[in-house]
Amino acid sequence: MPAIPFNRPYAGRRAAANVEDALRSAHHSGDGPWCEQVAERLSPMVGGGRVFLTPSGTDALELACMALGLGPGDEVIVPSFTFSSTATAVQRTGATVRFADVDPVTLSMGAAQVAERVTSRTRAVIAVHYGGQSSSMAELSALCDAHGLTLVEDAAHALGGTHEGRAYGSFGALACLSFHETKNLSSGEGGALVVNDPRLYERVEQLREKGTDRSKFFRGQVDKYTWVSPGSSFLLGELLAAVLAAGLDDWDLTQARRHAGWDAYESGLASFAADHDITLHPRLPDTRHPAHLYYLLAPSGQARDELLAHCRSRHVLAVSHYQPLAESSEGRRASGPYADECPVTADVSARLLRLPLYGSMTDDEVDSVITTVRAWATDRVVHA
Repeated sequence: MPAIPFNRPYAGRRAAANVEDALRSAHHSGDGPWCEQVAERLSPMVGGGRVFLTPSGTDALELACMALGLGPGDEVIVPSFTFSSTATAVQRTGATVRFADVDPVTLSMGAAQVAERVTSRTRAVIAVHYGGQSSSMAELSALCDAHGLTLVEDAAHALGGTHEGRAYGSFGALACLSFHETKNLSSGEGGALVVNDPRLYERVEQLREKGTDRSKFFRGQVDKYTWVSPGSSFLLGELLAAVLAAGLDDWDLTQARRHAGWDAYESGLASFAADHDITLHPRLPDTRHPAHLYYLLAPSGQARDELLAHCRSRHVLAVSHYQPLAESSEGRRASGPYADECPVTADVSARLLRLPLYGSMTDDEVDSVITTVRAWATDRVVHA
């Protein structure tokens, strides 16, 4: 039987036509009409902040750290349970990375975990909404306010999600999005920085335009542009923005498929999970998740590895997820004098397995995954 992939990229039904239109236009570089359209359409989805498209989610994180003026002597708190980009963006500024643990239910870093890492040198907190969900954002925001810290959201999983009626991407002064091929909205590679603090608009504009005031020149606010700050090239090109526009056109369609798969996993695996001490991906209170991913927590690392091998032997490409950054060789260098212990992260990293979930997934594919996972119990008995 054909393998069920972990992910199948979705470009949108009008993607090819949009790219052809962009190719025929006189503008192929960044911040053209396709980029402007996508930024305007994304803004209400993240709570109304100003959206700056970037070449990747990693670039968005790096731009955020540069915009905050981080440097040697500063500390930034990030979860150990995240992708390396969350930490490398801090590391590139010369600031020290402090790794915090995650909540065992949400698998995201909350106020309690952040409070354990705050020092007099802490400048910012980068909160990752794992699986498109975080809870208690009010408490985390209040903690940051009390200590004078800037809250940045790594919302790479969270586009389309809300907590207590607010869109993810609207809680921090800055928020970072990813449009990697595994994300709900994709252009293969791509990202965006959402700026919710108007005081940072000009700074971000200059940094992403190679340290110039070129954006002011295009708006007619200056008669020539010049080098005014540090910076880099953080603009997404028009061709990829045209692909994003097609994905936004099909957003409701792909989200419906993702949620159908997520809901089917929840119902189809409930009794199996209860019988075998497996924890299913939870629904957090006061939260609407975007069906970005679906995970299982096996009772042990050995059981997870057995289930993973079982799925792959039956052509279902389930995968594990993040290895704890605090335990990595580069993580130990990035955290300098600290040895941040994160026991919850170590535990869940060893036991977590993600199931295939994507915007073009069919009901038959979902049913096959469920059947394969449930068959693991029988397979264990046969080979015992």
